[in-house]
Order: sequence, then C-alpha cells, then structure tokens
Amino acid sequence: MVRTRRRIPALVLLLSCAAWLPHCKPKATPNQGEKLRDLDDRLTISALRSYADIAFAAYDDSVRGVQALGVAIEALLAAPSPQTLARAQQAWLAARIPYVQTEVFRFYDGPIDAVELQINTWPIDESFVEAADGERQLGIVQDTERFPVLSAGLLAELNGKDGETSISTGYHVLEFLLWGRDTNEAGPGERSYHDFVTQGKTRAAALAERRGSYLRIACQLLEQHLVQVREAWSAGEAPSYREHFLAPPPERGLYLALRGMAKLSGPELAGERLTVPYETKSQENEHSCFSDNTHADVVGDALGVENVCLGRYTRTDGTRISGPGICAAVAHALPLLGRALTRQISDSVSAARSIPAPFDRAIVGDDKAAGRAAIKRTIVSLREQAVLTERALNSLALEEPVRVSVAR
Repeated sequence: MVRTRRRIPALVLLLSCAAWLPHCKPKATPNQGEKLRDLDDRLTISALRSYADIAFAAYDDSVRGVQALGVAIEALLAAPSPQTLARAQQAWLAARIPYVQTEVFRFYDGPIDAVELQINTWPIDESFVEAADGERQLGIVQDTERFPVLSAGLLAELNGKDGETSISTGYHVLEFLLWGRDTNEAGPGERSYHDFVTQGKTRAAALAERRGSYLRIACQLLEQHLVQVREAWSAGEAPSYREHFLAPPPERGLYLALRGMAKLSGPELAGERLTVPYETKSQENEHSCFSDNTHADVVGDALGVENVCLGRYTRTDGTRISGPGICAAVAHALPLLGRALTRQISDSVSAARSIPAPFDRAIVGDDKAAGRAAIKRTIVSLREQAVLTERALNSLALEEPVRVSVAR
C-alpha cells in the first residue's frame, strides 16, 4: 500500500459529526425530572485530585514506555536481526498501552494540547518520511541534499510544515519506521531487519544508517515531549499546570474534565477514528495501520475515559491509583444522570473490547459481519456516552473557564 495524503470525504465527516452534535438525543433521558442538587465541593475537589494523579501516573508510564522503546531501538541498531526488530516492535506496542489511556486529558488546551501534534498525529504520509521505490519526491530519510544532517530540531521543524499529513515525529512515525508499509491484508507491515544493517559502502547501507539515526532521534524527541507533559501534571514544588487545574472553584476543573471526556468520546473516537473507517472501509483511515494495533488503541481510549470516570488507574507495574471519580461528582448533583453515564462508559469499554483484530479486516464485509457489527455497537455506545457527558455539562451549568498559558 502506498499511503497518500488524503482528505476525508465531506459526506463521511458529516456523518461522523452528526453523531455527536449537542442536539442529538440519547434514547433515555436519565436526568429528566430529577432535582438538581448543588455540587459537593469536597467530593468534587477529591475527584479532581484523582484525575490529576491519574494524569501524572499515566504520562509517567508513557515516558517509561518510550524509554524502554529507546533501549530496544539501540539494541536493534547495534545488532540488527529478526529478534531485535521484533523486540523493538513489541516495545512500541507496550509503550502505546499507557499513552492511549491519556488521550482523555486532551481537547481543553491542557499541557498535551501544546505538543500533541508532535506526539500522536495521524494519519501520516509515510512517503514524507521515506518514499517508496519509484516515487519522484524523496523522503526525509533519502534526501541528503536538503537534509544532510538529521537532528531533533530538524524533525520538529518539519512536522506538519507541508500539510496535515506531512508528519515527521511521534508514535506513528516510529511505527512506520519499525513496521514499514502495510501491504499485507493478513497482518501488519513486514519491514526487514536488513533495513537497519549498515555494513558495507552500498547505498542500502547508507540509507540504513540514516533510517536508524531517524529512528533514534524520533524516539528521543518523543520522550522529551512526554516528559514535558508529565512534569506539567507533577505535584512537585515548581509551579505546574496541575496547580491551575486544582485551583478553586472546583467547577472550573470539572468543566475541563467533562469537556475532555465528551470530545474524546464523540467527535474523536466515535467520529474520526471509528465512523470514518467504518463508512469508507478503507485502511487509509485506520489509526495504527502499520502495526495493526488499532483495536488496542480503541480499547485504551475507551478505558481512559472510564479511568477518570471511576477515579482509578492501573499502572504498568501493577500499582493501582484509586479515589473518587468524576462520575461520582456528577452523580452527587444528578444521581440518575451520573449513574447512567457510569453505566454507559462501562458499556463502551465492553463494546470496544469486542472489536476483533485486525481492525482493517473488521471494517470490511457487509454490515452483519461480526467485525462491522462490533464497531457499529461501539460507535453507538460512544455517541450515547458523549451526549450524556454533554448533558452533564449543561445540566450543571458549567461554563468554559478563562484560558491560561500552559506551564512548561
């Protein structure tokens, strides 16, 4: 498959957007007729602290995952083999597990939104990174005339410079460099370890050296950006975004938390990541297409929403964080709606887990096929979840707070 820069068809965007617009109504109206109680400030503050603790822990796990990926990449570059390549690929997959659970902290000008374009943008035009044989325009890996020396500054500068898919940094660039193009309908990309062998004075060896250098630098840059976001949620002595997030009144933090939950659930996950590939049946619109990891990404995103709803997170070392959740704060003021939202989020996680791998096979076939039925169930559940979250925002009369500059 040769990935080209694409624009999502207008009709598909309309379909995905219609799924989460505020006027959409869920089948049930769980808060209809129930009397709104005042928010419990103490409970809300505790829920926001749980939220901030989860954010720090999940970003810390993400940093550690990318650090482990860096170690695996160094082993691959030192001694390329099928085994070292496979270990680097497994390290990438492991690094994704905590990161996708952090995406619920996006969409409200928080610390991640300042650098997300450098971290997890997709889809990418892989030819911008490394052109396929026969393409006229060279990719960054091959273009030694325009880019004689690869550096973190250069890759960061080039990211998104030539368009929304001209992506040069982040998880999905690393994914492409480790797996290569996915031309295999039965599995992920099939990059050979030979692509990292630098012995000899051949052109292939020179490209392998550039490819390996790119891989190393991109991993280091990803770690730097994740450290920046982690420190913004730190409870240390230095001023951080966390202090702003937890500052009174608690309604401000609750607004931000619910806004992130609603936007990830609706326009991002139900819309862009699921409805678009469901409607187009195109691998081009798959999130982690090179590694065939999209099904796990969807589960992680849904689980991230449930984490902050319930106030719990299980770290990669097995340590558990637990406290009052955002849904508990909502349920104190609106018991029926709070309970309905909690149930709906749980249903969405279950639906996401039912999507079979690989995702690019699940989206094809007729609508009665098991894969497409599971994806459709997940879309419907996430739409309901988004509308309920928006209803909580509206029913509690929460207003968007004044924006502040993100601490770095």
